[in-house]
Amino acid sequence: MTSATQKPNPTLWQPKNLARAVEAAGLGLWSWNVDTDALTMDDVAYDLWGLERGLEVNFEDLSAHIHPADRDRVRAAFQATRALLGAYDIDFRIMARDEVRWISARGQGDDHGIVERVMFGIFVDATGRKQAEESRELLAGEMSHRVKNLLAIATGLTAITSRSTSTVNDMARELTQRLTALGRAHDLVRPVPGQSGAAAALLGDLLTVLLAPYDDLGAFSGRIRVSVPRMSVGETSTSTLALIVHELATNSLKYGALSVDTGTLDVSCSAQDEAVTIVWTERGGPPVQRPTGNPGYGSKLVERSVTGALRGSISYDWDKAGAVITLKLHPDRLAQ
Repeated sequence: MTSATQKPNPTLWQPKNLARAVEAAGLGLWSWNVDTDALTMDDVAYDLWGLERGLEVNFEDLSAHIHPADRDRVRAAFQATRALLGAYDIDFRIMARDEVRWISARGQGDDHGIVERVMFGIFVDATGRKQAEESRELLAGEMSHRVKNLLAIATGLTAITSRSTSTVNDMARELTQRLTALGRAHDLVRPVPGQSGAAAALLGDLLTVLLAPYDDLGAFSGRIRVSVPRMSVGETSTSTLALIVHELATNSLKYGALSVDTGTLDVSCSAQDEAVTIVWTERGGPPVQRPTGNPGYGSKLVERSVTGALRGSISYDWDKAGAVITLKLHPDRLAQ
């Protein structure tokens, strides 16, 4: 440990050591002549921007590589730095060849440290940090949506149970069973670290667990009927498919066939080489109307899960007799 009176090692400030530290930190150095608009950058900065090293550039040339959605904001911010007191830090996206990157530009405003009308600063690749921030925001939104869904499901299950029981004790017992089944189904929505094996579940078993909380008599024997071939669903796809089924069942419980005691749900499946097709058919519920306006978070979540994680497609038929939802999934992806 360095004592309070010990002098710093003078070799730390040698140019070659400073250069090594800058390189290790991934910092791109730049200078900007505020009169001529000329920019000078080191090799790291050129690489960050995806430009040929040594190419003569000015601020307008560099601006052409800024993402169109950020370009005006960055231009205004750089001009404003001349009057900004203290340090500044701005994040923006750039188009580096075929790749979108986040760059953080940092320096001193108010002409602080300016030498012969030249300002100095650094560029930092902020792509990893921005992706992490976006992932946290997405996770927070998804968790909020799931909590709201679970509260809506609990309310709907309470209403279903009250219609099928005649005493308080019976209602308490059946509601507890339904909520316990809901908990088991909810566990399938999240991946379990350390799981191994090519197949996490059989499709029929998976749908049984997921839909059991919504059926008055239990899946397969009541108003929810499932007819699927014997096939395996992989570990990763189990969580994704569980999330999709949860979302569809929640919507049905709120607005569709499962919202009334006369409604029925049929889930069928056919498997071919090019696609696994799952058809979700609701009947006997309230009259169906095509949704208007922008899709909600749940609809976007389902769309992203189907098209992204499962490499499939989803289509909706808003038949007056009840919604028919068709999922076409890639069989190889479903097995993962």
